[in-house]
This record gives sequence, structure tokens and C-alpha cells, in this order.
Amino acid sequence: MPKLKILSGQEIIKILQSFGFFIVGQKGSHIKLKRVASSENQTLTIPNHRDLDKGTVRAIYNQAARFISQDELRKNFYVE
Repeated sequence: MPKLKILSGQEIIKILQSFGFFIVGQKGSHIKLKRVASSENQTLTIPNHRDLDKGTVRAIYNQAARFISQDELRKNFYVE
């Protein structure tokens, strides 16, 4: 079973930017990312913290998996 990586908010933002998301705003320590794909707005909010809890990383992974294939995401979020 693959293990979830411990990632920072900045690392997750870089991963999501590689899939076409861009920063649209920030409120406090939370950064909002957006992507327009097939006339659908896709929005994710990422906490900009040094180390995120595994539950938070897993929740971000699950939310991003609605927009990006899990095979492509898995190699960035999990250690095989």
C-alpha cells in the first residue's frame, strides 16, 4: 500500500499549477486556485502552511481527484 507524502502548502500549489491551476486570491493563510476546463470552473483552496497533516493532504488529494485523473495525481501525493 502506498504511503501518503508529507507535503507543504507550497508543494501542493506547485503540483496543482503543473495541472493548469493558477492562483486567483488569498485570504489569510489560505490560497485559492482555479482552473477553467471545458467551460467548468474548478476551484480548490489550499492552506499555505509549512507541513500539512496527512488528513488535510488526503482531503486535498480527494478534492483534486474530481478534476484530475487519480493516476496522474497519485505519483505526486504518494510514495510507492
